[in-house]
Amino acid sequence: MKISDIFRENEVTLSFEVFPPKTDALFESVEKAAGAIAGLKPHFMSVTYGAGGSTAVNTVELAGRLQDRYGVSVLAHLTCVSSDRQTVERMIDAYREKGIENIMALRGDLPKDGNIQSDFAHASDLIRAIKEIAGDDTFCIGGACYPEGHIECERQSEDIAHLKTKVEAGCSFLTTQMFFDNNTLYNFLYRIREAGIEVPVLPGIMPITNKKQVARSVALSGATIPQRFRTMVDRYGDDPAKMKQAGVIYATEQIIDLIANGVNHIHVYSMNKPEIAEGILNSLSAILGR
Repeated sequence: MKISDIFRENEVTLSFEVFPPKTDALFESVEKAAGAIAGLKPHFMSVTYGAGGSTAVNTVELAGRLQDRYGVSVLAHLTCVSSDRQTVERMIDAYREKGIENIMALRGDLPKDGNIQSDFAHASDLIRAIKEIAGDDTFCIGGACYPEGHIECERQSEDIAHLKTKVEAGCSFLTTQMFFDNNTLYNFLYRIREAGIEVPVLPGIMPITNKKQVARSVALSGATIPQRFRTMVDRYGDDPAKMKQAGVIYATEQIIDLIANGVNHIHVYSMNKPEIAEGILNSLSAILGR
């Protein structure tokens, strides 16, 4: 099922992201975890794509199994860094053969030397290529956005201009980078709506369940850490059980506030942890009508 149709059918949606294994030897354990999350009946699940296409085969296989064996609609990632048009064509064919109807089109992380060996400089180029190769209506295409601005853009206005180009290329919805202060998202939504970007925006919520994740998450995303969050980590960070519970509660409170303020489609970065996905879902059961 296309995600755009899922949005039309449901007032509030909750989805989870999982990542494929880096090696074939880990596939069974990753599928087990992803299958457990699928068993929670999210509205859809996304499957990431390794740097430079390093997990391409396992991304296709995991996405296909989640859809076929577990009956959940899937959003399969595709990046264009280090990919030529022929590689993208092969991936599109593979997704189509698996019955995948949704693609998350991303540029991907740049190589350390900053040298892009690709036929596509930007995600907007990839979106146009998907539509050219597969046809306008074959896939529902999503894209990424950055509530605090992309780290490579000096000004947020520049980033929003790039975002508008991405939407005009054929992006049907956007999923945000992680953030930990909902006011960041509300300000971002105001600015992009003012710029004429009207597609649905899914907040990307990252439950931080261990102290080490904090520095890593900030390094990857550039997200601002509010004092309330820092206080939580300072108090519970050295006790794994307490930190896990506090992290799930913090993420759940973010989600409740978002839904209360009319942000109805939520995407959770589950890190392949069924217990975290279940903890959040159980806390939202009445809100989701379950």
